[in-house]
Amino acid sequence: MKSILLAGVAVFSLAFTSAVAADLKFAPGKDAKFNWKSYEDFKAAHADIKGQALTIFGPWRGDDEILFKSVLAYFNDVTGANAQYSSSENYEQQIVIDTQAGSAPNIAILPQPGLLQDLASKGLLAPLKAGTADWVKTNYGAGDSWVKLGTYKGKDGKDAFFAFPYKADLKSLVWYVPENFEEAGYKVPKTMEDLFKLSDQIVKDGGTPWCIGLGSGGATGWPATDWVEDLMLRMNTGDTYDKWVSNELKFNDPKVVSVIEEFGKFAKNEKYVSGGVAAVASTDFRDSPKGLFGIPPKCYLHHQASFIPTFFPEGTKLGTDADFFYMPTYASKPELGTPVLGAGTLVAITKDSPAAQAFVEFLKTPIAHEVWMAQSGFLTPYKGVNVEAYANDALKKQGEILSTATTFRFDGSDLMPGKIGAGAFWTGMVDFVGGKSGEQVGTDIQKAWDGLK
Repeated sequence: MKSILLAGVAVFSLAFTSAVAADLKFAPGKDAKFNWKSYEDFKAAHADIKGQALTIFGPWRGDDEILFKSVLAYFNDVTGANAQYSSSENYEQQIVIDTQAGSAPNIAILPQPGLLQDLASKGLLAPLKAGTADWVKTNYGAGDSWVKLGTYKGKDGKDAFFAFPYKADLKSLVWYVPENFEEAGYKVPKTMEDLFKLSDQIVKDGGTPWCIGLGSGGATGWPATDWVEDLMLRMNTGDTYDKWVSNELKFNDPKVVSVIEEFGKFAKNEKYVSGGVAAVASTDFRDSPKGLFGIPPKCYLHHQASFIPTFFPEGTKLGTDADFFYMPTYASKPELGTPVLGAGTLVAITKDSPAAQAFVEFLKTPIAHEVWMAQSGFLTPYKGVNVEAYANDALKKQGEILSTATTFRFDGSDLMPGKIGAGAFWTGMVDFVGGKSGEQVGTDIQKAWDGLK
């Protein structure tokens, strides 16, 4: 009877292994663009978690869920563990309920550093193992920035590294149509000063430089906060940005006001924006980039994050029909380096186990990044990946911008209290474009922040 049972277990094990192997998107060892050595090295070091269950809860649904599960299949294959992923439409609320009820998953993946900080302060996260922060600092572009993003005070009031960054979004981009530039004889600007010169030249030639749309229903105004955050990083240090986001530097401080007014040089210049200043707040952000593709074009430039091609005309080929360049820095401020504004997801342990720790270690392998890179919609600041693994040249170029950045900062409005970042800041930007001064708007937002106390 025992031999029959053992045979049954062996058959089940073989069937499980075969099922996992069948789920692998790219056959191990078959494609040289993947770092299979890292995969084998990881396998040799983590044979001890075979058969262990691992629950992972995160924000990805739809296509992103399928893509993440394609990565997770490699973790299961190489360790023999049984890692399962789930999500929820209201995942932010659900993870709070589950952790407080003592029914947390092993791993929580969240795009909200503020929420993770709150969980850490209540003792609901386990610190990542020693050396992980140093690994991120060494292996990620702008590594210090990512370490700060995942470092929080625990229940004991001491700082610890709780959240591993995995999958990033890039916001510091300006989009254009290469054919339009070629026909007009324009060149991609390398500095902010050159960007202003290009804008002036487009006006002089009878065109309109920018399409800017702040409309987004109840969230109208948010695209302007990205502009301000990007400019903040180009006019001030990362530390100044951090003080602003935490309100140590007040919204009506001259440094902040000057950044808001700098945005106004683009958005409040009648000659600079398609449809004139009045159209900026009323134009939906999803419709705004369409002006790039008119004949003649309604505009030549559009500032927006890496997701915006979703709203380009159907069939638009990136690199040919549309392209982008890094939002340039000021030649007058070389000490600020090459900052990048973005967002991303962070991986934290909400219920510790050997398999949970091993999963975080897995994210240090190039394979954990390259498998998703080779499909779609994934950027990483990890300098150890093969950039040739990116699914297309656009993602490759974005990945290089991210991995070579000297400073990375998370979307500031997402880090601020909800009533400010997703409230007063949004409406303040609409008021600013509508005619209020930067100082007036800064004072209004600061009053709203003071009212939270």
